[in-house]
Amino acid sequence: MFVSERMSHPVITVTPETPVHDALAMLKKEHIRRAPVVQDGKIVGIVSSSDLMNASPSPVTSLSVWEINYLISKVTVKQVMSRKVITVEVDTPIEEAARIMADKKIGGLPVMRSGKLAGIITETNLFKTFLELMGARDKALRVTAEIEDKPGSLAKITKAVADAGGNFISFGQFSGDDPSSKILTFKVAGVKKEDIKKVLGKFVKKFWDIRQS
Repeated sequence: MFVSERMSHPVITVTPETPVHDALAMLKKEHIRRAPVVQDGKIVGIVSSSDLMNASPSPVTSLSVWEINYLISKVTVKQVMSRKVITVEVDTPIEEAARIMADKKIGGLPVMRSGKLAGIITETNLFKTFLELMGARDKALRVTAEIEDKPGSLAKITKAVADAGGNFISFGQFSGDDPSSKILTFKVAGVKKEDIKKVLGKFVKKFWDIRQS
């Protein structure tokens, strides 16, 4: 799966000259937390709601409301935006975008196509993808089990489930407690809870959890 399949588009943008107050109001109206800053068709920065909030006067200021409004009107996005923008291409694998966001501790990445802004991939997009990957909205038997990390282990498990009439709804593999094991979490339809241990018993080191979900 590529970023282009899960990114948000069209992208809501602001200009460097946009007043901070207007940019913050726009983000709140659109229910988004960040926006690329575009000038003459090119990205020159990115601004988040926290950047804009930090540019506002403290609520304990002694300034009058008129003085506050005057000062805020003079502050523009250009003065508070982040200028070093990390971007990804439309054909970037979605897990690579997630890795970049986690490593850089950022909540969104503008997505480019042939040098032009095509979309934005955010934490929310990734959360929705994770829900889909794990079958969170589908009702089925959810199984979490520990298996040996060796060639053929997954093939034996999927074959055993298929032979028992089961149909995989979702399938995820995670690191185990040690390098020799993996943790599987999957959802399967067509197999009863009381039968799953019989079906997979000889292929699994330990069942962590089995439930209807």
